[in-house]
Amino acid sequence: MREEEAVAFQNSSKQHHRRQMPKREVRVLDAPHIVNDYYTNILDWGKNNTLAVALGSEMYLWNANNRNVSKLFEANDNDRPASVAWSENTKYIAVGFLHSKLQLWDAETSKPIRDLEGHSKRVAAIAWNGQMLTSGSHDKSIINHDVRARRNVICQVKGHRAEVCGLKWSRRGNMLSSGGNENHIYVWDSTKMSSSKYLHCFKEHCAAVKALAWCPYDSDILASGGGTEDKCIKLWNVRKGTCICSIDTEAQVCGLEWNRHHKEILSGHGFSTSTLQNQLCLWRYPSMTRVGGLDGHASRILHLSQSPDGLTVVSAGADETLRFWDVFGPPVNDTPEMSNLDNLLSLKISPIR
Repeated sequence: MREEEAVAFQNSSKQHHRRQMPKREVRVLDAPHIVNDYYTNILDWGKNNTLAVALGSEMYLWNANNRNVSKLFEANDNDRPASVAWSENTKYIAVGFLHSKLQLWDAETSKPIRDLEGHSKRVAAIAWNGQMLTSGSHDKSIINHDVRARRNVICQVKGHRAEVCGLKWSRRGNMLSSGGNENHIYVWDSTKMSSSKYLHCFKEHCAAVKALAWCPYDSDILASGGGTEDKCIKLWNVRKGTCICSIDTEAQVCGLEWNRHHKEILSGHGFSTSTLQNQLCLWRYPSMTRVGGLDGHASRILHLSQSPDGLTVVSAGADETLRFWDVFGPPVNDTPEMSNLDNLLSLKISPIR
């Protein structure tokens, strides 16, 4: 860590509001047949407050407003979804498949619109940037697709030497981060991707990098999490091309979500030899001191996504449950009124299908 960045970390950690962690989930949904695969990305909460999740070969939509469940489709020929992502305007749902297919679905009519060609192996990472959809595959390539054009491929880049298992566009849409199973992170300038030239290649992780998240209050900061042999959360300054912080979480990092209301980041964890396995952990930014942990999953956490208002995070676990946590809200006092409200929020498991 550079000296000036270390000083900034220390100064910013001196002042913070006291935060109280929730004691438990506010809701649990049954998620039978969810695939226990670290390298997929099969959960996404759209801005229309509808959750898309793949359960085996089937794709389901759960409306958080009225709690209605609908099945979007069931894949054929032993295929299954490996990634899902809502478009920013929630008109479309993009789905990547085990057998290299990439499809675009109409969210309103629940009908397929088109197939997007280009990959030869499974598509386990996808991310939207306006009308452009970016996909990452086991074929080691990243493709930018114009979903409106007949010839959908804008450009195809090959930087990774193994499967692309994480993709995230920055909030401004000017930079793309990609994580690979060779343990590398690439940062790409959106205007230069057609030349296959990257801005940075970070090689400090020692396991696959699936978890990626851009900081909502500092556009230069990217967070990343490493797999079982790494267990670290790292913060990167992409303007300087430096690692400014590395925290050993003692567990596989499967997902990262920034808190938009407080300067915090939430991590979801899997395999570990410590007691931190299968936990959600909240970290204060930028000091990266641990605020607390949340238990509930009986097996490793596979995916994280957050509600459109940025107050609730849903975690998908290999225990075939989806658990909803009001972890990003303002500080809450443990009053009798809150206790009564907790009693009204039944934790009886509800099926998502």
